[in-house]
Amino acid sequence: MDLILWRHAEAQVLQEGGDDLARTLTPKGERQAQRMAHWLNHRLAASTRVLVSPAERTRRTAAALERDHRIVPALAPDASPDDILQAARWPRSTEPVLVIGHQPALGQVAALLLSGAPLEWSIKKGAVWWLRSRLRDDQLQVVLQAVQAPDCL
Repeated sequence: MDLILWRHAEAQVLQEGGDDLARTLTPKGERQAQRMAHWLNHRLAASTRVLVSPAERTRRTAAALERDHRIVPALAPDASPDDILQAARWPRSTEPVLVIGHQPALGQVAALLLSGAPLEWSIKKGAVWWLRSRLRDDQLQVVLQAVQAPDCL
């Protein structure tokens, strides 16, 4: 199974008393989302399920991809690594899954799957971490396929 973790692109700063879920992307964030969407669209299978947090900044990031996607309330900014893995059906999904979400949960998922420990890894805004599960000698292994930052595209 491929699990692609995409942190939302750069968003407006939360204003005092503002609604965190309503924050949208900055102009730089819009450019980051477009560049990364272009990169992803050249690599993602047509069957990829795209799961998106209900936050506006993740929805705007997903819009750049121009693919069908599903808003999943469990992927909100307060999501846990378990919430993300359950929504993605890790490692049982038969199709690739792209999750567009938030820190710290995305970094925690990457750390848990790659190191086996619940560490606080940081995923840069707009960046993608592409993980793949495979069975070798009846043991589940996780392979890091790619890490891509929007500023490197």
